[in-house]
Amino acid sequence: MEQPRRITDSFPRQRRAGRAPGRNKVKVKGRGCPRARPRVPPPAEEPPAAPPDPALLEMLRRFDLAWEYGPCTGITRLQRWERAQALGLSPPAPVREALLEHRDNPDVTYSLWHEYAL
Repeated sequence: MEQPRRITDSFPRQRRAGRAPGRNKVKVKGRGCPRARPRVPPPAEEPPAAPPDPALLEMLRRFDLAWEYGPCTGITRLQRWERAQALGLSPPAPVREALLEHRDNPDVTYSLWHEYAL
């Protein structure tokens, strides 16, 4: 009975350069290698900012759901507030103050639907 053929039987075997066939060198740690430097821990990241006040998030959610200030997909809350102000729609001033105060927090900056595709 004939043994099944393997895919490797169809291709010649490649040898690595610098090694003689049949001789495998075993490397010993600490010999011939430059002295290893101790690992330095990565710089500590700043702790994440505390989540905003639930009352603030509720106020921003209401602003997102108020269609009288125009659509909010594709833009930040501050851009929407400024657009509504430019159109004379009188958006609430506390919303702008909160957006400017928490400018670096994505939970505050982006609307409820910022993760959805347009």
